[in-house]
Amino acid sequence: MARVAFREADVNLMARMMRAEAEGEGKQGMLYVGNVIVNRDVADCADFRDLRSIRDVIFQVQGGNYSFEAVQKGNVFYQRAREAEKKLARKNLQGWRQHPAKYALWYFNPYAPCPPTWYDQPLTGQFKQHCFYEPAAGTCDSVYMG
Repeated sequence: MARVAFREADVNLMARMMRAEAEGEGKQGMLYVGNVIVNRDVADCADFRDLRSIRDVIFQVQGGNYSFEAVQKGNVFYQRAREAEKKLARKNLQGWRQHPAKYALWYFNPYAPCPPTWYDQPLTGQFKQHCFYEPAAGTCDSVYMG
């Protein structure tokens, strides 16, 4: 059963974002980015309270900037979705989750060792260049649902 409602347009959009954000980290890295995208759609807390679709997540603006750098800067994001990434996006949308991004709402590439917290959120782990962070205990129980 799918974790969130989605249409084929959502699969394409998510596939493009996964590729743009993590193509260099292979299929596993792209799946982890997909976890974060779906988790933000599921989360009903913090910065993600008003997100109700994959499109809302991808095009969210915070502090005057898109939440995902690839929307603003990424020429890869604006290329057509490929079948390989669409397959990965469907896998995430249908419920695939895995550590360190299983419950993560944030990730970034610090170009250095991962800090133990990021904006007071605990580090759950690292995969290649990306550090993943899930909400502090008791602050976003909805991300653990579904």
